[in-house]
Amino acid sequence: MSTTRATTFWTREIRRVRICGLQRSFTQRASISTTSQKPISCNAASKPVSLASTPRSQTPNSQLRFTLPVRSYSQGSTVSRLARSAVSPGASAETYIAYGMTQKLFEACSSQADYTIPQASQKDMPVPTTEAGEHLGVGDSWWYRELGLVPTFSTWSQITFLHMYLLTVRLRALPTRESVQTYSRHLIDHFSHNAEHRMDVLHDLGSRSIRNKYLKDLFIQWRGIIAAYDEGLIKGDAVLGAAVWRNLWKASSTGPDGQEIDWTKVAWVVAYMRRVLSQISKMDEADLVFSLSTGDVKSSGIFGYSALDKQMAEGTK
Repeated sequence: MSTTRATTFWTREIRRVRICGLQRSFTQRASISTTSQKPISCNAASKPVSLASTPRSQTPNSQLRFTLPVRSYSQGSTVSRLARSAVSPGASAETYIAYGMTQKLFEACSSQADYTIPQASQKDMPVPTTEAGEHLGVGDSWWYRELGLVPTFSTWSQITFLHMYLLTVRLRALPTRESVQTYSRHLIDHFSHNAEHRMDVLHDLGSRSIRNKYLKDLFIQWRGIIAAYDEGLIKGDAVLGAAVWRNLWKASSTGPDGQEIDWTKVAWVVAYMRRVLSQISKMDEADLVFSLSTGDVKSSGIFGYSALDKQMAEGTK
């Protein structure tokens, strides 16, 4: 799952920027040598790509013509509002919008359950493990403090997936299918890159083949999570809570502390998901990115602890 994967949508955008630049260059050169030529245009009404030239021996004032399909950044365009609002038209950075914006979104997702393993940087220092044999880290997120989840790689990945799913639901409102696919692919690519880095640095998985095997398993989990949470959103909180229980609590009847699972905590996560979805549905795409990428994302008001969620789960609100 390479982070440099290009979609058809952005390939067209890259080609437009580069070719339009060539057109302007040819136009400037032509204006110096002759005044009889018409300027080369690059607009949304152009026909499919056509490249034609006439030998100078036959037509002294011949010119090189480019005719390209070009997207417009007007209000009527189908280009993502995120792309239009984040970068000025014609800026060279516009070809990297999808990658850059989803990187900010992923960082906001990943930070919610971040953890460290101090022993990983100390030579020959054993890393503590859970009863299931997972490396046990250190984290101060409310997901660990309030919900009693343990800071492990699997917990981090599931909580990150949960937040990625919430953003995926919002990104489905982008104006075109190509835009949705572009941002969704980049989002999971950022996860894969970060997950592989954690495996190598924090969990001492130096074998590339082993890491790739785990990454494939994680991708399969991600597809299942989308289906499970989608079903929960449609069928109600009980089904959504069951999906949360299977993914965060591994469908266990007991919590990490060995005690019977507290279903209020599962309901708390369901209330959290409902609140976040409601808030981000009212936000412009660019405003959402900037809100999550500035300041302390753990307490941004969208992601993070909310006493209201807890009160809703406990029935005191």
